[in-house]
Amino acid sequence: MNVDEIDLSDIVGFWALPLPMREAAFATLRRERPIAFFEEPEIIGLPKGPGYWAVTRYADVVEASKRSDVFCSGQGATTVIDLPEAFREYFGGMINADDPRHARLRRIVSRAFTPKRLALLQGQVERITTTILNSVCERGQCDFATEVASLLPMRVICELMGVPASEQSFVLERSDLLVGATDPELLAQDADLLGAVLRAGIEMGELVRALGRAREADPTDDVTSALVTAELDGERLSFDELASAFILLVVAGNETTRNAINWGLVTLGSHPAQQAAWAADFEAMAPRAVDEIVRWATPVMQTRRTLTCDATLGGQQLGQGEKVVLFYNSANRDEAAFEAPCSFDLRRVENRHVSFGGYGPHYCLGAHLARLEITSMFRALFARLPDIHPVAEPERLRSHFINGIKRLPCEFTPTRRERPPTAPLGG
Repeated sequence: MNVDEIDLSDIVGFWALPLPMREAAFATLRRERPIAFFEEPEIIGLPKGPGYWAVTRYADVVEASKRSDVFCSGQGATTVIDLPEAFREYFGGMINADDPRHARLRRIVSRAFTPKRLALLQGQVERITTTILNSVCERGQCDFATEVASLLPMRVICELMGVPASEQSFVLERSDLLVGATDPELLAQDADLLGAVLRAGIEMGELVRALGRAREADPTDDVTSALVTAELDGERLSFDELASAFILLVVAGNETTRNAINWGLVTLGSHPAQQAAWAADFEAMAPRAVDEIVRWATPVMQTRRTLTCDATLGGQQLGQGEKVVLFYNSANRDEAAFEAPCSFDLRRVENRHVSFGGYGPHYCLGAHLARLEITSMFRALFARLPDIHPVAEPERLRSHFINGIKRLPCEFTPTRRERPPTAPLGG
């Protein structure tokens, strides 16, 4: 594929290509046209936008991420297309904001990720991991994507927030629609995409507002109670801000972790020597191994920024109001930033990947939690289902945003259920 044949806005064509072809196309862009202009995809119900600049090199992605005063998040949205104001509030109000509003929201929401709370989380994550594996371990086969990987981060987030177990399937279904609406299995191509996505957001928002009102009246030890009752410099989240923060946690936290776990299992299956080495020295290798899985998978592939003034990036002149889309998946394969970037190496030392953002003010608040969940899952898999392996190619989500796996049939030697470790809510 030569550089003029590449169309990053072609969701049906380009983003359904086999992964090696897609990665080769990004390598071509990095080499020949590292900041390339593309027409925007057409979305029914919205006027076609003016187009965007695709940023594909690591150094440029990091620079734009750090220069939030020039490459801002609050104009239009962090999606390629400009979203109506109602959408921006429902879907990631904090990431679709700039300082000082962004700083205020992040300061309050960060209460969910204090070192003390995260230190107490390990027992809870291990309990949920054990329970999930208990549901499949005696069968000898499962759809790993739907029955294992998708459940861990969703249950952790819902328990943290105090969402009842009876509502967690509802939350997972809405989350899948929010990030996968361009996949025809989740939403018919002639359907009202914007309407369906907005309805999913509104339904989740109503659930969380009701939960927030209940916790304000009768607080417990969950994060929702902390967010609606405790004040920081006289500030607390409104119920609308709580709903927006929850949707962001669900989408960012769930999708990143579940697909890192999915792609980790797929990739380990094709690198048996590395899997054996990690299993033999799990704790020592885990920090580097988990970060390599997250780099390799790059579950969230891109985000958008908008120019607040004329600027230059990577030698390209950009104008005020123009859009740039930062392609994390390409940056994580940049030959100038990583040694042998197309090689999977669980012992990789220099690994400042951008899968959690580009080290600017929008760096992922939940990065530590994601690492904790991925570590817990692979620790349990190596101990309980050491021969688990895919028996078919992963069925990929059709998306230009999430590097997702919808289904992943796996087999393993059946084993007995285990008693989950006890861990109170929040610890």
